[in-house]
Amino acid sequence: MKRCPRRKQQDIRQSIITPSKKSDGRSQLNTYSFDQSFARKELAYMIIIHEYPLSIVEHAGFRRYSNALQPLFKVVSRSTITVDNCSTNDLMIQLFLEKLSSNLLSGGDIFHMRCCAHILALIVKKGLEGIKGAIELIRNSVAYWKATPKRVEKFEEAARQLNISSINKLVLDCETRWNSTYLMLNTAIKYQKVFARLKQREPQYDCLPDDEDWLLAKEMSDKLKIFYTFTEKFSGVKYPTTNLFFPSFCDIRLSLNEWKKSKVGVIKEMAYEMIEKFEEYWFVINGVMAVEIMLDPRFKMKLIEFYFPQIYGQAFSKIEIDRVRDLCVDLATEYELKVKFAETSVSQNDLSFTSEMHGFNDDVDPLEKFDMFVSNTAPTSTVKSELTNYLEEDVLPRIGNFDILAWWKKNGIKYPVLQCMTRDILAIPVSTVASESAFSTGGRFVSVQRNRLHPKTLEALMCAQDWLRDMLNGKKLH
Repeated sequence: MKRCPRRKQQDIRQSIITPSKKSDGRSQLNTYSFDQSFARKELAYMIIIHEYPLSIVEHAGFRRYSNALQPLFKVVSRSTITVDNCSTNDLMIQLFLEKLSSNLLSGGDIFHMRCCAHILALIVKKGLEGIKGAIELIRNSVAYWKATPKRVEKFEEAARQLNISSINKLVLDCETRWNSTYLMLNTAIKYQKVFARLKQREPQYDCLPDDEDWLLAKEMSDKLKIFYTFTEKFSGVKYPTTNLFFPSFCDIRLSLNEWKKSKVGVIKEMAYEMIEKFEEYWFVINGVMAVEIMLDPRFKMKLIEFYFPQIYGQAFSKIEIDRVRDLCVDLATEYELKVKFAETSVSQNDLSFTSEMHGFNDDVDPLEKFDMFVSNTAPTSTVKSELTNYLEEDVLPRIGNFDILAWWKKNGIKYPVLQCMTRDILAIPVSTVASESAFSTGGRFVSVQRNRLHPKTLEALMCAQDWLRDMLNGKKLH
């Protein structure tokens, strides 16, 4: 569905550049509106036209200059790429790896971070297929009793007669969004007796779920709660750093193991299918997430040593723990080279500047560069000791409002290489919720109640929603 632009570029420029002179000769902007996407396009335009290196966005001078012009502008990174989880993009990532693997950390093993929200959606979707019939009956029942105000009134009256609180209204789900299906089931289950009572009074109501359907719905609702709670973390206003998601993923895996023991055949079969889907992605993402946990001074390797024996069993857990430990060592070694290279570049620049200033001054040691060469080619042992010392220290107590970024900023002098790792690893987004919601716009707007609306009406609703959200966020429309 085509989305109409929020405003024209000319309007944006006019709203930004409206200076007026004061009596003392200075200029000021009467009105000012900032558009992040427009600024990013102009940055891309500048890089393309003048053939600037992509790394310019990471230069300290460029960032200081951008911040001086507009502190609200979030400078992009030359190494962050966010894509949707689809087969086409998987192929694109593979092409990237073939071209760039020699220049990537760990040979590109941690280049692609799967969207955790999407992984959860695929796992749940696999599980919901097992009770598709029961869900369909409940969905049709909810749709029937929400279709008209008169039916809603009948439903609420029947609930009062049965002394069932009707504070929670019936929720009709969107089939493309499993979390809405969870909310629908969770609410409908409370009114099971109401649906049965109304079946006796309403001949046209012919989609009543039977007792087995309700049992399956209840079982699924209880089991989806952990997925729903986890997904809410991705959709919050404040997005936490990635180290906070590893325990939740481990808990989900352990829960699936318990579901395999269910006495309900459908649930047991569902658990095996969900585990199969889980394992398809778990091996890809658990390396990165485990490194993130290792960099959390409250957990380090202890949390991994706690969860992995429960997930893999004692026989295989040591292999997986050693794999994570080796990955941490390899990354730390690579990061030490990066840190040393940065320090060497600065030192060499300073040295060449000094030589230009002093020429053949006798006070300058001609073998100073040789000394630098010797220090740079000395055996590397600091990484192992730095990582070992960090891991051997006691973990910090788990207290509320712990700021991991502030902790690493404070301890950067003690662990400079690990601090550099932390800055990059914890910045890896584990979810593309924002883009996922954009891709799912059609499913949200074209609901059962709206499936006959004219395309232009839907387009108007979508655009109006975007504009109203901007107004709520304090942005001025033009």
